[in-house]
Amino acid sequence: MSANQTSFSNPKPDPTKKGSFFPLPSVYRRPNYHWFVVATVCIGAFMAAVDASIVNITLPVLQRQFHVTLSTVTWVSLTYLLTLAALIIPLGRLADMFGRRWMYAIGFTVFIIGSLLCGLSPNLTFLLASRVLQAVGAAMLQANSVSIITATTPASDRGKAIGIQGAAQAIGLSLGPAIGGTLLSFATWRWVFFVNVPVGIIGTVLGILMLPPDGKRNRQQAFDYLGAIILAPTLVALIYFLNTGKDQGWGSPVIVGSYIVAALGMASFIVVERRSQHPMLDLSMLKIPSISVGSITGVLSFAVMYAVTLLGPFYFDRVQHLQSYQAGLYMTVIPLGMTIFTPVSGALADRFGTRILTVSGMLIAALGSVGLALATGFTHGGVGIVLLVAGFFFIGAGLGFFTPPNNSSVMGSAPKSSLGVVGGLLNMSRTMGMSIGVTLGGLSYQVFLVFYGVGHEGQASQAQMVAAFRGAYLFVAVIAIVALILSGSRKFASSGSE
Repeated sequence: MSANQTSFSNPKPDPTKKGSFFPLPSVYRRPNYHWFVVATVCIGAFMAAVDASIVNITLPVLQRQFHVTLSTVTWVSLTYLLTLAALIIPLGRLADMFGRRWMYAIGFTVFIIGSLLCGLSPNLTFLLASRVLQAVGAAMLQANSVSIITATTPASDRGKAIGIQGAAQAIGLSLGPAIGGTLLSFATWRWVFFVNVPVGIIGTVLGILMLPPDGKRNRQQAFDYLGAIILAPTLVALIYFLNTGKDQGWGSPVIVGSYIVAALGMASFIVVERRSQHPMLDLSMLKIPSISVGSITGVLSFAVMYAVTLLGPFYFDRVQHLQSYQAGLYMTVIPLGMTIFTPVSGALADRFGTRILTVSGMLIAALGSVGLALATGFTHGGVGIVLLVAGFFFIGAGLGFFTPPNNSSVMGSAPKSSLGVVGGLLNMSRTMGMSIGVTLGGLSYQVFLVFYGVGHEGQASQAQMVAAFRGAYLFVAVIAIVALILSGSRKFASSGSE
């Protein structure tokens, strides 16, 4: 594939020769044009990552602001992540049918509007609704980001390009807690959302100027509305069941109903997709080991990171009694590790394959989780802080080693005609991992509190909270070990990702 052509559009004559100003002719005709595309997509990756990490640091503040429980305030994160999970695959399918360029640019605009409304929210209900709108814009971006890079970039540079995008995400994650902690210390929580606006404006302009043109699309295929309608409540019911089961009672009618909706919804989705002539998700692609196993391990890897990013601010707030800006600075160590190792891992994957990097990444993440568990034994003094910083850094480094080769393996195995769908599947896996991580992080902490005899969170002593955090971090280590085993399996290694 030439550097200035894409597999999804393959523009035969150069569209800029017909008087079109977009993309910029002076950039589009360059032999290294694909790097301009990568840089543009990185703006969206950066913004979405900042928003994800900056919000977690505000959860303790929002809990006090709105006088709600821990499980309730986590819906500020979960509402956003669930909307992403429900929309990424449908939007990826629509992008395959109608093109990615304008969907990506419009996504920035929707995200900006959602961010403004979040910052103006008068109550928690309005904030949650605004987070849904914000997530719609983010889904339009994320459904296209990896597929645009894959389609535009030559195979010899694919791992490096995906690694650079991962580095942009990591930088956003790194800056998010620090920015959020600073804003919370010197301004109100509303500025945590307002900060997205200037970055979004820059991304919108660059998207219009730089992204490749959309060629002829197959618009004759019908969109799988039924599959999309079934998928959304299925995912919401699953996360609702996991997140609120303890508070409402595992046998309560609402929780049992959520479990039934999730189970029936998943079964119905599989039946509908198998019978559809033009399915939203071609289930036959899941028979490709690198796609199926890579998607599963993608879920587990991000569950590890987001469980830790949920637990960390609450540990600093309730056990260490640190200020928001201090907690934010410590939490930046996780994405700092990603920033350092993500581009390195992407380049190494182009030369040495994916198996050793994905296995090493999950091993490092597991060691980081164990380090965090050990750190809870030192609630005061330098030893505990050193162990916490080391644990956070290992979590970030592990994800940095794991993510680019895993993504490259999945996208490299995707049929060219389905890059949007497979890219959507990969992003949905990541989003589901975030959702599950946030859910299991809070749930495991609460379960361990019950195990240590605490009936209500507010009744926990310092020692009981420390023990519950330790148990939760060890549970996260188990998740990382499961991902490690899957990544090292023969089935994954023989998929061609090597």
